[in-house]
Formats: sequence, C-alpha cells, structure tokens
Amino acid sequence: MARDDEALKTRLLLAPLDDLLAEARTRRYTRAGPLTPARMTYSRKVFIPLTRLCADVCHYCTFATTPSRLAAPYLTEAEVLEIARAGAAGGCKEALFTLGDAPERRYAAAREWLIERGFARTIDYVRHCAEMVLRETGLLPHINAGVLDEDDWRMLRPVAASVGLMLESTSDRLMDKGMCHHGSPDKVPAVRLASLAAAGRAGVPTTSGVLIGIGETAEERIEALFALRDLHLSHRHLQEVIVQNFCPKPGTKMSGAAEASEADFLRTIAAARIVLPAEVSVQAPPNLNDERLCELIDAGIDDWGGVSPVTQDHVNPEAAWPEIDRLEAICARVGMPLVERLTVYPRFIAEGGWLEPAIRPAVLRLADSEGLGRDSAWSPGMAQPVPGTVHAPLGRRYEGPVASRIHRILDRAAGGGGIGEDDITALFAARGSAAQAVVEAADALRAEVNGEVVTYVVNRNINYTNICTHACSFCAFSKTSSKAGLRDKPYNLDLSEIASRAREAVARGATEVCLQGGIHPSYTGDTYLAILRAVKDACPDLHVHAFSPLEVSQGARTLGMPVSDYLTRLRDAGLGSLPGTAAEILCDDIRAQICPDKLTTGEWLDVVGSAHRVGLPTTSTIMFGHLENPRHWARHLAELRNLQLDTGGITEFVPLPLVHMEAPFYRKGLSRKGPTWREAVMMHAVARLALHGAISSIQVSWCKLGMDGAAAVLAAGANDLGGVLMDESISRAAGASHGQLADVADMRSAAQSVGRKLRQRTTLYKDVAAEMA
Repeated sequence: MARDDEALKTRLLLAPLDDLLAEARTRRYTRAGPLTPARMTYSRKVFIPLTRLCADVCHYCTFATTPSRLAAPYLTEAEVLEIARAGAAGGCKEALFTLGDAPERRYAAAREWLIERGFARTIDYVRHCAEMVLRETGLLPHINAGVLDEDDWRMLRPVAASVGLMLESTSDRLMDKGMCHHGSPDKVPAVRLASLAAAGRAGVPTTSGVLIGIGETAEERIEALFALRDLHLSHRHLQEVIVQNFCPKPGTKMSGAAEASEADFLRTIAAARIVLPAEVSVQAPPNLNDERLCELIDAGIDDWGGVSPVTQDHVNPEAAWPEIDRLEAICARVGMPLVERLTVYPRFIAEGGWLEPAIRPAVLRLADSEGLGRDSAWSPGMAQPVPGTVHAPLGRRYEGPVASRIHRILDRAAGGGGIGEDDITALFAARGSAAQAVVEAADALRAEVNGEVVTYVVNRNINYTNICTHACSFCAFSKTSSKAGLRDKPYNLDLSEIASRAREAVARGATEVCLQGGIHPSYTGDTYLAILRAVKDACPDLHVHAFSPLEVSQGARTLGMPVSDYLTRLRDAGLGSLPGTAAEILCDDIRAQICPDKLTTGEWLDVVGSAHRVGLPTTSTIMFGHLENPRHWARHLAELRNLQLDTGGITEFVPLPLVHMEAPFYRKGLSRKGPTWREAVMMHAVARLALHGAISSIQVSWCKLGMDGAAAVLAAGANDLGGVLMDESISRAAGASHGQLADVADMRSAAQSVGRKLRQRTTLYKDVAAEMA
C-alpha cells in the first residue's frame, strides 16, 4: 500500500468520529460542484427475484435456497412480466433483477429447466428476460447476476442500463472454515475484483459496495474501499458504492453474530465518501436502518438506492421499505430535497460510450434534462391533466430550508442588474423548497413589473407553406413533396388565399396576423415581399408579425443584399415585427445536432439585432426539452439578455417546450420526451428572474401546455397568454392534442384562476382600445 494510503487509512481509523463525519458532509455538499444544490437521490424500482438458487452458501443469506423449497427453479417469462408490469403501473422506472451466482453449476434442476427452454446458462436467461421487460414495459433493467466475465458483461449492455456486483470485502480470511464465505467460490475477493474490472473494460455502469459486520476488521473495510477506488480510477465505471450493514437473520449460521456498532457503520460510510472520487455516489440501504436515517445523512451519503413501492426486498424480506413520502420529509428538513433518479446515473447518460444504442432510447424516455428521473408521465402537448395548479405550480407545496446561495441569487435577480450564467444554471437545478422559492420570487417580480393583469392578442396564424429545404431533427411541421406528415400533406398557399385568410382574421376581430412557413426551395426575398404586400393590400391596418430570422436570412441571400437592407425593405413594405423563432437553443453545440444547416447562434443574433436597429421589434423564444441541459438554457437566456441590453427591441420571451410525439429525433430514439412539468414551470420562472430589467413580458404557450397548464404557469412568473392563434398548425403537426384556437373565455378563466384580469393587447403591448381610438 502506498505511503499516502497508509496515512489516510490511519486517519480514517483513528480520527474522532465527529471530525470524519463533518469532513464527509463537506465532501458530499461540494461533490456535484457549485452549480448543483445539495440533494438526495433514489431509484423507484421493482424487485424481480429471477431465481433464488445459488452456487454459493454464504452463511448470512436467506435469499438463496434449494430446489426442493421452490415451486420452480426460475420465474417464468409470464411471472417476470407480471411483476414488471405491476412495477410500471406503480410508477417504477427500474427493474432490479436479482439472483444467485450461476445456480446451474450446482443444481441439476436448474440445468434441466434452462435446457428445456433453450438456454445454456442462467445469464442467458437473465439477458432474455431483461430484453423482454425492456421491450414490453419500458422499465430499465439493473442486473445483479453475480460474478461474470467480460463477454457476459458486454452481452448485457444492450438490455441493461446498469449492473451490480457487491465486492463485500477484500478479506481472504472470510473464506476460511467457520467464516461467512467458506464454501462460496464466487466470494473469493480476487474473483470479484476481477469481475468488477471486467465490467469496467466492458464499459457497463456498475454498482458495487461493501458489507460490514460479517467478520472483517476495521482495517479491511478501508482496504476494500481503496480497492473500489482503484477500480474506478482505472475504468470510471462505478456509479455508486453501497455501504451495507450486516443484519443477522434467523435460520442462518450467523443468526447469533453481532452486528457492527453504529459508530463503526457511520465511520465506514464517512470513509467511503472521503476515499471515493466525487463522481461516485455513496449509498446506504434505508430499509435496514429505518431508525437512524438522519444519522446516515449526517455521515455523508447522497443516495438511498432503490426503493420499491411494489415489491419487498427479497434479500432482506424482514426489512420493509420506508415510505417515500417519509424519506422526502426527512431529507427536506436537512435541506437535501429527495429527487428520483434512474438506475443509470446522469454522468453515464451525458457521456458517450456508456449506453448502447439499443437501450439509450428507453433511458431518454424516462430522463429529465439533468439525466435524473422524469417527475411524472406528463409531457407537453399531451391530453392529460398537468401535475401543477395555480396554487402549487410545481405540483405540491414544499417544506424545508433553502440554501443561502439561492437566496442571494434571487436577491440579485430582483435588483435588476442581471445574474450570470452560473447563477441561472443553479436556479434551474433547484429542487423542492428551493425550487418553490424560485417560483415565488418570480411571481412576486411579475406582480411588481406587470401588475395583476394577464394580456393576450387576437391573431391568426398563416403558415403559407410547410415545404422546407431544411431537415431539422425536431420538426414535424416541415414537409417535402415526398415527405408527407401523419397529420397533413405538403402545401403552398397562393397569394390570394393568404390575403383571403387575412381578411377573415380581421372580420373575426384580429389585430395581428402571424406569417411563417418552411424554407421553400423556390422562395426568394421577393416572395416574402409579395406575401407581405398581399396582406397589407387586403388589410392595410392589420399588424403583420412575420418571417423568422431564418426566412429573413433566406430572403436577403437570394436577393444578394445585406440583411439590414432587406429588413429595411420589409419594414417599408409594411412589416410590423418579427417572431423570434428559429432560435431553438442559442448554443452551437446543440444546434449542430438538431439543425446543422440553419443559422448559427451568431447569425441568429445578428439578424434579430439588425431588425431592432432598423426599427422592427421582435419576440424571443427558446425550444427546450430535447438534447440540451440547464447549462444550455442559462447560456440562451444570457445571450437574449445581452442582445436586449444592446438593442432594446425584444417585446417578450416565449418558452416553447418540445412536443415530442411526431418529432423525428424522438421517433428515432435520440431525444427526450420534452421537458418535465417541473422544467416547464422553472423555465418561465427562471426566465422572469434572469431577464428582469431587460425583457418585461414572459409568455406561456397554451398550445403546448394546454390552458390548465398555462394557468398554473401564470402563478410562476408569466404574465401573457400570447395569441388566440386561429389555425395554429406547428404544434398540432408535432402531435399536440390542444386546440387550434383559444377561446377568450378560457383565457379569462385562466386569468381569474390566479386572481387577475384579462386584457387584450396589441402585438407591441399597447392597449387595444387606446390604439383604436
């Protein structure tokens, strides 16, 4: 052992316990970096005990048994699916496959059962069942199948989001006669270390851990932690290390053995946090320690492991799972909100190479923007109730302290001087009571800036063509002559039809017409001018809000003139303002993936800035909930703020949550299912705070969130419901279930639900009555 490790081991063994616990807590609070507030995670799982047969005879185990005590050596496919479906119905995201080590090596009954069904080994049947569960239920398999070689680990990669193999101990003494692992060849420390190393070479996200109180010494516990650390430094594959306390069970050879003392248990947890790299989580099982959950938190853990609302812990059936609500309350009291994660940790989702293409789509379907678990089954555009209400936008009221850093950021934001990218990212990461504080601060700021009024505009959308030369991976609206959508076909309106629709809009009380379309291959700058003139000739007083920055760029390029000159021609022809769409995410690393042939971030900002400089106001947008993360959101908001402070032409900010159902990259399994409800709420709230002093209006898209969702977000910093959007078609093409026209009565009801009045406005936020007087 290296000299530094010897010194560290001595300190971990001899230092006062309180000092070690304090050091572990400090490391735990700083492990995720300054932008991520402290939080506690867990995985909601269903336990699938595929077989209770095992080649080993550990002297503390009640899970492993003999064929004579079982109705069948293995669960059947039907039994596996029944358990998995119950788990999915109970809100689980993980299917934990647990079983003994290679029982076919020991029991003829196991061999015969497998052979009859076409399987040579238990691990082959495990893979088959995991693939079935993944396909039929969408649950993510986590496989604890004992000692495997590298080929077996690689075989599991397409069907298992993560795997597990407890090291337990590095003490060879435990193999001696009379000790707990005697007669258990798979528990030889060198064998288990070799298998864990093989999992690392195979590139599988792996859980491991130590079991304390089974006869090992205090020194040996630290040595086991060093061994796990070294494995991880070689392969970076350990996502968590479990520090599990042995609990004696009746009917075993160790039923009378003494457990490790609480002091020893807490010391080992603290040592794990100190020894292991920061990216490795430290976990302790809550069901084995129900009476000392707070003490475990104080020792430095950051994860509770899997908790099942459906099945018992088949390895420790005597220890019931704690209620998740109770865990949440305990965590909230210490300022560590409880957050659901997936069986695979966020780092392995974000970094390439860990997830096979076959399983990545299933992971993304369950993941939020941070790689944690989605907070509900809701997604934008779906015809189902939203999780939030006007009284609790996040879905519920939270209790607990809020970190002082969050309060400082909120104070700076309210001051109007602007907050930086790091601070914005930290607000997006807030959970629990901290997220609630962000929402409340945003709504207070909304009241200060906009008063107790909700505004809207009467407008009509005219999407004059859905034919487009671009192939944006998120877009279900654009078509080519050969690429018909599920809801519509390629079309190209003529000028007379566009003019007719404008006249109809005026007859129905519209003050604005919004014109946008695909980038048609035959359109030139003159085409857009002709469309504009057709509307203005038909309706001279109608405000024309038209042409995305991408269309403006296309028009200028085809006429061979600078963008600012072309914008001047549009303005002089009657254009009133531009929609700030085609922004998507103003980060080129994301744009390169979702819209590589569209404007770059710099080009988009240049077009919008040029519009402002020639006297054309614009809106601003963000499209979120796909490949990006909160850091990208923060950069996007910072870009918009800087642009507005420079040019002053942005009238409003409009978050546009991805409607995923027909989006090409979602259908290919390459994106998430749009933002979660929490993320949708937080986008509006954080935007209110980040843009304060620059952009004063935050609009909610009712056609993405539904009117109930829009009402809830009105209580989280939004002040505007946008337009009634006669003939809105882009969201509908993407699969949204919400209507193509908002009823003003529904808007009024939404405003009244948050205690505000509804007032019609013009496109540029003037009072309609005053403008018409």
